[in-house]
Amino acid sequence: MTTAPTKDAVARVDWLHIAHELADDLATDAVEREQAGKRPLDEVARLRESGLLTLLVPAVRGGGGANWRTAYAVVRTVAAADGAIGHLLGSHYFLSSCVRFFAAPGRVARVERAFTAGQWYWGGGIASQEPPLMLTPTAVGYLVDGHQRYGSGVGIADRLVVRAAVPGTGEPLAVLVDTAHPGVVSGSGGETFGQRLAAGGGVGFDSVPVASDDVLGSLSADEGVLSPFAGLAAPTARLISAHFCLGVAEGLLGEVREHGRAAQSAWQPFSPQPWPGSPPQDPYVLTAYGELAVAARAAAALADQAVEALTRGLARGEELDDEECAEIAVLASAAEAAAARAAQEITTGALDAVGVPGAFVRHGLDRFWRDTRTHTLREPVAHRLREVGDYFLNGTHPPFSLPA
Repeated sequence: MTTAPTKDAVARVDWLHIAHELADDLATDAVEREQAGKRPLDEVARLRESGLLTLLVPAVRGGGGANWRTAYAVVRTVAAADGAIGHLLGSHYFLSSCVRFFAAPGRVARVERAFTAGQWYWGGGIASQEPPLMLTPTAVGYLVDGHQRYGSGVGIADRLVVRAAVPGTGEPLAVLVDTAHPGVVSGSGGETFGQRLAAGGGVGFDSVPVASDDVLGSLSADEGVLSPFAGLAAPTARLISAHFCLGVAEGLLGEVREHGRAAQSAWQPFSPQPWPGSPPQDPYVLTAYGELAVAARAAAALADQAVEALTRGLARGEELDDEECAEIAVLASAAEAAAARAAQEITTGALDAVGVPGAFVRHGLDRFWRDTRTHTLREPVAHRLREVGDYFLNGTHPPFSLPA
């Protein structure tokens, strides 16, 4: 029987240290694992053994008792070593927290205790652009039917959070589904050139039973349905996206920095260095790395500002008002847009700085670009910029829109 850790024990846990140790472990064979493209069962087992899966659950319910500031730093650290696993972990943090945003307090406690006892990995998706599944009432609960085009981690998840609607009203609801039921069938959403270990794809539901308590709550974007606190689910997810992008970009910068210190410049003919072992002095190389470092630091600073605003909003709970929620949502959208742009710039520009060796399969540097581009194709920057611009010019609150 597992005993919930005390508050003092939780306070002594250095989650960032644990994340760095896990990242170092993942980095040792990241290229080989990414090229093999197997289901990430071993990787999720490592996350489970580290205790990181239940990081955000309160200590009194058997979890790590950490906050979102720590969770974002963990996602960023893991993504720097392995983008696909960073994506898996970030999606898990958001989906496992949906119960707090959308469910009643008593249901939250029940689900989180079961979560920590079973050490579930959560997958699925409740993206606003995803057509909802059908949720049919029965005498003892509900049945879920339909097909979801894309869900994160659906190939290895213990529980899925999906978007479903009751016939007649069409109101979208967040629903928790046990993947052990034979009616849950994971398929392929089409192989992607990046995030090969993210175990994402389509998933089908054939008369899958769901208890009434596992219908978490409404996802309706209609005015007045969700509280401002529930509305914070969207910026919370946006900032996972931002920290994933920052992590991948910083991971590549770390690798090419070592290459840049030792290798011949990609922009000039080979010539022996007059002082072996001296640092690189090619002005083009220094300028290129300087631009990449500035892009990373600027995006990171904006993300940090957004996390601080979100943290204050979450602390206000149900006292949060609509205007405060809108300001946090806009700041999170700005941070996601900046991080996505920086990641695309860095994962392209860094390969230019490395030159021809950047294309060598054995180095695996292309995986950073592919992981970033796969992610940003699902979450176009243009949508976030439109939200920011509409708020700036017109004071329009961003619509409640959850990411893929």
